[in-house]
Amino acid sequence: MPLPQERFYTIDDIYHLPEGERAELIDGQIYDMAPPSRKHQRVVIELSTFINNFIKSKQGACEVNIAPFAVFLTADDSNYVEPDISVICDRSKLTDKGCSGAPDWIIEVVSPGSRRMDYYTKLIKYQKSGVREYWIVDPEKDRIVVYAMEKEDMQEYTFADSVPSGIYPELSIDFSKIHFE
Repeated sequence: MPLPQERFYTIDDIYHLPEGERAELIDGQIYDMAPPSRKHQRVVIELSTFINNFIKSKQGACEVNIAPFAVFLTADDSNYVEPDISVICDRSKLTDKGCSGAPDWIIEVVSPGSRRMDYYTKLIKYQKSGVREYWIVDPEKDRIVVYAMEKEDMQEYTFADSVPSGIYPELSIDFSKIHFE
């Protein structure tokens, strides 16, 4: 008796989800997304505002987007993610539907249900697709893990630290001065 075949999903399946249901698609597999907590949203708002204000102050070309914002990591139709924060410096990647290709910088804020996805599945996918910098912000563990993909480097920080960005060398986010409550 043959083994059951695993179903391979596409972006069309994501577009046909019931109203209000969110999911991501990685290598043809659908991963449901739970609604974010209030603290999760506060972290996203504070960080994205800080980064966006910095970019504007420098008249930078990069654009900051927050979830839900579609990122099509590969040219095929088997990968679709909604990072908490995406910074795209190559504006030719931006379309009405989202970002076609890897953003330069992605920040994911860990929720209890997204821990494995953010630390493992997305890390590997982002690395392979060409994301230059990936931050995992984990409020529960008081930790920020920064992956500088081009340098193949990883650094860990706490919410008491100032965390430098590799995308903008002059940008450092002092987490001790940001109020997430």
